[in-house]
Amino acid sequence: MYLKIVWVLAFVCLLGSVSGVAQDPLKVEPAHYRLAFENEHVQVVYIHYGPHEKSSLHDHPPGVVVNLTNGHLRFSDQNGSVQEVRATHGEARWFPAFRHRVENLSDTTYDGVYIAVKHAGTGATTTPKSATPAMDEETQGIVNAFVLIAKMSDEESYKKH
Repeated sequence: MYLKIVWVLAFVCLLGSVSGVAQDPLKVEPAHYRLAFENEHVQVVYIHYGPHEKSSLHDHPPGVVVNLTNGHLRFSDQNGSVQEVRATHGEARWFPAFRHRVENLSDTTYDGVYIAVKHAGTGATTTPKSATPAMDEETQGIVNAFVLIAKMSDEESYKKH
């Protein structure tokens, strides 16, 4: 009897600890998040939400999102707080680390890029928090390509109107 109680308690504790574990969007939301590039400094992730698509609860480390399209998104955190955001094509925003659900409220797709900043360790050779780490050539090329795509898209949109 004692062994059954121990197993039940262990199972309940395991369930509680799993729900508190960080949920990597690349693993829990592969339909919406796809790895573009990663090194020891950053993780670059493509974001794609179809019209009215929703995500499950997931986490992001601190980083910058670059909107590749316009969008109307609803973010709901694990405590039930809700915030609606209007994403503007070409805009970049900083986000602290956060856990949330996303819903695309638009009738069109939303696309973006999330550039997550990885924190250096505590060793003596780490970069100070106030310093900006230099980008390697591959990362710089990716950032330049996104900026070029955004500019070209803006020019095309301007010509149509």
